[in-house]
Amino acid sequence: MKVVTWNVNGIRARQAQMQALLDTHQPDVLCLQEIKASIEQLPVWLTDTEGYWCRWHGGKGYSGVALLVRRSGCPARPVYDHPAFDYEHRIVTARLPQATIASVYVPNGGKDFDAKMRFLEALDRMAAEHEAAGSPVVLCGDLNVAHTERDIHPKERKPLGIGQRPDERALFDRLLNRGLVDVHRKMEPDNADLFTWWPPWRQMRERNIGWRIDYVLASRSLADHTVSCVVEREFGTSDHAPVVAVFDV
Repeated sequence: MKVVTWNVNGIRARQAQMQALLDTHQPDVLCLQEIKASIEQLPVWLTDTEGYWCRWHGGKGYSGVALLVRRSGCPARPVYDHPAFDYEHRIVTARLPQATIASVYVPNGGKDFDAKMRFLEALDRMAAEHEAAGSPVVLCGDLNVAHTERDIHPKERKPLGIGQRPDERALFDRLLNRGLVDVHRKMEPDNADLFTWWPPWRQMRERNIGWRIDYVLASRSLADHTVSCVVEREFGTSDHAPVVAVFDV
């Protein structure tokens, strides 16, 4: 099972790039964040992407997520859902035979830090419910937290800066303590240059001065079968890069 997650920073500006990503990787699941568009603003071909079940969940000009599932691996349309804590179009889930997949866009927290913390706490409760039920889950997307100091370039580290505060990182730890595994870090435990987002100025991406804030967190029963997890750093014009994870299930 191949899962790709990408914060597109505006799907209407990245339609062709999304199609190129699908053509290149042919993922079983594609999770998108920050689509910044309502379904009425999207072309018909995008809302009904050939070969995929689609759920687009967004509003005009802000936030928004999408979750596409390859039909060849899922003959019947999956059950899509939006947990009760969703607001501003920030999460969509799909129930698949292998696991429940979630495309997640956690608030940045710059304008309303308390809302970010409430969202992370609710995400933790959701993970706990799946753990208690023995139901595998994969949380994909822009979680807007650099989990450890290693996940942010030294030039970008700021004591108590949003996205790297101890209370945010503690909530991230709680997610991992639910039995979730950061599969990217599992595959590259010693890589100190592993980033997924770069400030869009001063050639930060070219210089690889960035943050790792886009993740694939999988229940251990799936994570134990991880084949690979890579960042497509050179792909696309979003300020985020796609993350591609492959599981042998």
